[in-house]
Amino acid sequence: MDVKEILRHVDHTLLSQTATWEEIKQICDDGMKYGCASVCIPQTYVCQAAHYIADQQNYGFGQLPICTVIGFPNGYTTPGIKCMETEFAVAEGATEIDMVINLGWVKEGKYDKILEEINAVKISCHGNILKVIIETCLLTDEEKIKLCEVVSNSGADYIKTSTGFAGGGATREDVALMAAHMTNGKKIKAAGGIASLADAEEFLALGADRLGTSRIVKAVKAMEQ
Repeated sequence: MDVKEILRHVDHTLLSQTATWEEIKQICDDGMKYGCASVCIPQTYVCQAAHYIADQQNYGFGQLPICTVIGFPNGYTTPGIKCMETEFAVAEGATEIDMVINLGWVKEGKYDKILEEINAVKISCHGNILKVIIETCLLTDEEKIKLCEVVSNSGADYIKTSTGFAGGGATREDVALMAAHMTNGKKIKAAGGIASLADAEEFLALGADRLGTSRIVKAVKAMEQ
C-alpha cells in the first residue's frame, strides 16, 4: 500500500499526560504536512490547535480535522458529563470525538444504558464524527461481539479498540472480529501498539478504516532522513 494512502487513515495522536503545547504544535505540523486523517489531542489544546491550524491554512497548508477524547481514559464519568465535555470540545473546534464507554456497565450487561449513552453523546457532537472506545483488552470475545452490535445500532460512526492506557492496544484478532460483526456501515478504528508501516498496512487490510498512533508519522520521517 502506498505510504500516502496509509497516512490518510492515521489519526496522528498525542494523549500523554505531560503533553505540552510545543509538542501538540509539532503533531499538528506533522499532521498537515503528511496528510493525516486527523490529529487526536487532549481537550485542553483543542481551541489553541484549531486557531493554529486555521492560521497555517493561510500559508497553503491543507485542512486537518481535530479529534479529542471524552470520558478518557477510564470511561466511568456520567453520561451528562460526557455530553458536556463533547459540547465544549465541539464548540472549541473539535470535529471528531473519541468517547470511552462505561466498562462497568459492560460487565453488568447494561447494554441498553451503553446504547443510550452513545446516542446522547452523538447528539452532543452536532453532526460531527463519533468513535466509541470499547477497551478490548479488558473484554471477553462475547462482550466484544455484543458491543459491535450496540455500536452498529447506535448513532456513532466508528467502533475503536483501545485507549492505549489500559495495558493493551489493538490486536489483529480483535480487528478481524470487529470486521466480522460490525454492520450498518459503521467503521473500525484500531489504536494502541501500531508501531510500523507494516503494522498499519496489516490493520487496514483486516478492516480498520482509521489508525490511532503516533509512530507511523515518525516512521515516515525516519525514512526521509
